Amino acid sequence: MTEPVAASRPGPAAEPSQGRPMLAFCWMLGAIASFTLMAVAGRAVQTELNSFELMALRSVIGFAIVCAVLALSRPGFAQVRTRRPWLHVQRNLIHFTAQNAWFAALMLIPLAQLTALEFTAPIWIALLAPLLLGERLTPRRALAVVLGFAGVLIVARPGVEPLHLGHLLGLVAALGFALNSIWTKKIMAHDTVLCVLFWMTASQAVMGLALGLPGGFTMPSAAVWPWLGLVAVTGLTAHYALTSALGHAPVSLVAPMEFLRLPVISTVGAVVYGEAVALAVFVGGAVILLANLVNLGLPRRRPA
Repeated sequence: MTEPVAASRPGPAAEPSQGRPMLAFCWMLGAIASFTLMAVAGRAVQTELNSFELMALRSVIGFAIVCAVLALSRPGFAQVRTRRPWLHVQRNLIHFTAQNAWFAALMLIPLAQLTALEFTAPIWIALLAPLLLGERLTPRRALAVVLGFAGVLIVARPGVEPLHLGHLLGLVAALGFALNSIWTKKIMAHDTVLCVLFWMTASQAVMGLALGLPGGFTMPSAAVWPWLGLVAVTGLTAHYALTSALGHAPVSLVAPMEFLRLPVISTVGAVVYGEAVALAVFVGGAVILLANLVNLGLPRRRPA
């Protein structure tokens, strides 16, 4: 899984052009397909591997793919030089933590519930921005936070259904993905997508091995290797597609597009795993989407 669309409304200078929303939509369809395939493959892999082993092997495969693409591209490995190494370190630590939480939650709660909880990523930023960025908690943002967590309660239905560790891990993943989106946006002002992917796969392979080896590293069976390869490939394509979508349209246009992931993943959960399609998940997801739109606000009209 990769991070949802970033939450904070960027400043005027940071907003991409609004001239190519259809191209952004096409990239978002690619991202949604990647997210869905990664969820299915992630469940298949974790019948044998834990999340650290999965992250290590997926990153090794991804690193090999990125290196091959770099070798074939005209600028070559010169693209991996960065002027902001500390930003990459911070981003990859955050993303590694969030991704492990997501893979763990994937095995504990239905796909639709996990996806709906991921949509709280922008709400986490609205809540934490005053603490982390010194921003003011405006009435609009406060309303977005209240709506967002009302949506979480509708999805999780505490008191109606037992709360699981998976719900907490899903929220931890959403928080990490939201912070990661902000770091990615900062990095993309200086580095290329391939640079981001190179350092992500390299560092996360090391982190996965460091955490997976002490317990005895499990090598997957022949049946699991194709699923592991799919996790690695979709992890790269999801990052690339989402980053490309944000490059062709502002976050205020891209964010609502991601809501299409909920009906897609719900259908997959029902067909592949026999998971019930709960109306509460869609109602809660819609409330969370509304909170995201409130948080983004309407674009201000510029004087003629």
